[in-house]
Amino acid sequence: MAKVELQPIGNPLEVALGADRIAEHRAQMHTLETTLCERRAQVREGWGQSYVDRVHAKGKLTAWERIEALKDPGSRVVSLGTFVNFGRTFDAPPKSAPAAGVITALVRVANRYIMVIANDNTVASGSWWPLTPEKIERAQEIALRLRLPVIYLVDCSGLFLPEQAHTFPGRTGAGHIFKMNALLSDHHVPQLAGVCGDCIAGGGYMPIISDKVFMTEQAYMVIAGAALVKGGKGQKITSLSIGGPDIHVHLSACADERVPDDAALLWRLREEVQKLPSSAADYYRFGAESAPPQFETSEITALLPADHRVVYDSREIIARLCDSSLFCEVLAHTGQEMITGIARIGGLFVGIIANNQLLNPHPHNPLERRPGGILYREGIAKISTFSRTLNDDGIPIVWLQDISGFDIGAEAEKEGLLGYGSNLIYTNSTNSVPMLTVLLRKASGAGYYAMAGLPYDPVVQLSTPVTRLGVMEGRTLAIGAFRTKLDDSFNLISQDPAERAKVEAGMQAVEERITADMDPYKSAAQMDTDEIVPLSELRDTLTVLVEACYQSTGYRRLKNPRIWSVHDLTVLTEPRVTTVGPNRSTQDNHDAYIAAQAEAAKRPGLVAVRAPVMGLFYRRAQPGSAPYIDVGSIVTAASTVGLIEVMKCFNQITCGSVGLTARAEVVEVVVPDGAEVNAGQALAWLRPLPA
Repeated sequence: MAKVELQPIGNPLEVALGADRIAEHRAQMHTLETTLCERRAQVREGWGQSYVDRVHAKGKLTAWERIEALKDPGSRVVSLGTFVNFGRTFDAPPKSAPAAGVITALVRVANRYIMVIANDNTVASGSWWPLTPEKIERAQEIALRLRLPVIYLVDCSGLFLPEQAHTFPGRTGAGHIFKMNALLSDHHVPQLAGVCGDCIAGGGYMPIISDKVFMTEQAYMVIAGAALVKGGKGQKITSLSIGGPDIHVHLSACADERVPDDAALLWRLREEVQKLPSSAADYYRFGAESAPPQFETSEITALLPADHRVVYDSREIIARLCDSSLFCEVLAHTGQEMITGIARIGGLFVGIIANNQLLNPHPHNPLERRPGGILYREGIAKISTFSRTLNDDGIPIVWLQDISGFDIGAEAEKEGLLGYGSNLIYTNSTNSVPMLTVLLRKASGAGYYAMAGLPYDPVVQLSTPVTRLGVMEGRTLAIGAFRTKLDDSFNLISQDPAERAKVEAGMQAVEERITADMDPYKSAAQMDTDEIVPLSELRDTLTVLVEACYQSTGYRRLKNPRIWSVHDLTVLTEPRVTTVGPNRSTQDNHDAYIAAQAEAAKRPGLVAVRAPVMGLFYRRAQPGSAPYIDVGSIVTAASTVGLIEVMKCFNQITCGSVGLTARAEVVEVVVPDGAEVNAGQALAWLRPLPA
């Protein structure tokens, strides 16, 4: 039967890891996750309480208050791009731009996931900073890929003009937001806009292509604000008088409805969302429900060592991400440096591709084992084939990266890893199925690319507090940079103390700079990853993302599990081992074998010609003709015993089927002409004759 047989995976934490290591790993990760939570809270505060008070004084809600009021009660908000511009300052005196002044998040509204894009009105009145346009466009891209409705909560005073050179002109500058508006509309993705306050210049253009535009009584949309109009044309006006709801709802028709305040606007947005098609996620659960892993997800903080040089069992991580800790491993017999299989997350099927960190058998040398976290030929071919199969079946792919890179050296070049790697890159470049990439720890070199890193367009890429994203480690790069100063063992050649000190200082500086560049906050600040997630929240975040992948229908292939290609892959590539057990047909075969042995023991010195298949046994070539053999007949290996008819075909049964090499005498013919026989049943007994 074509089905996925999910099997238990993982062990209790005390079995998977010693008690001393549990405490050590948890202490290290607790420090890192505490820092992450503190920094998230810092970003969420925007420019601080005084700016929150200013927003409230105008009778408005902050962007986060709007999101909290909009979402379904008790549901989880998955923020994306929290740390964009983290640690950067702009202009003089220096000003920060927390989260680039805009919140982009997956928010559950009326039981549907919505991409919400909300200007943070506590940061320079929602201005657009460097990377603000790119962050908005990334959220629009995710919505387009998954066909998720978009809600814009617009409260934007336009570009932060002192930094306009970094936000206005480029290919992904502010103007590209409006192209993405148009592409979403062209692909039938619903867009709703709530204009909550200032909407100047680009902020005014952004809501217009939306299907419905709501304005509060104190909101306005203008190409240029009152101050600019006064400066350019000498007219004494207010932005509200030229672009408020009186104008755009009743005269220009650039907006559809006016509402008294933020609370009413958010209520109307929820009402509009309820008119949209419901989520298809329950349909694609095929009767299953979300079930927590057998082991606590928080245990990942103990299982994943903070030190990138320490190995761990990746299957234990998988066991704490999957529903009920059940996993169907596929292609387990080959490329064992990679783990591939099917699981459910939130009740929905996903394919999981993960680096195996442990030592693994060498396919060509039984005495040798190969380190994990590296791509070899067999593993590359395995995940390329598995990725293509998942794409064919429409199963979203979760990539769990902890990779040092491709194998290098003479063997790697002889085996053509460049070609195999290109095959994998082609596969992931042309996949249409949603891919979610998690950089658990190391994301190094071309291995980061090959395993669906951000350049290969995963729908979302997540990092953790211990992610290290870069071509190579700082120490390795420092050795390469100062190679001419080192011997073959990478020791300093010079004996001059001054020169040695200079080279050591230079190598140390390179190592520190590269290590700093690999910091996950640096990657997130420059949008090289979408979000940093605490390990304890990883399953919850994936649950939301996986459900978002299944919410909309009709835009990609999604097979039901009975017709998955992955079944064919399993049957064709994995040997089937028959053992005695509860399976009825297996037990029947075993019983038949035991019976045949007992039957032979009663006839010492004789050999049986047995039926190889079930069918109708015929002793003659046709009715009325002489039988092929009879008692007393002398036969050889080529002699025909009879015919077995199966599905309208006659199969010739010869004495050679029992391994007869010399002559033999027929002692007994057991089965009469035209009788039914079972596989393994004796047709005739022979006595071998002396040569």
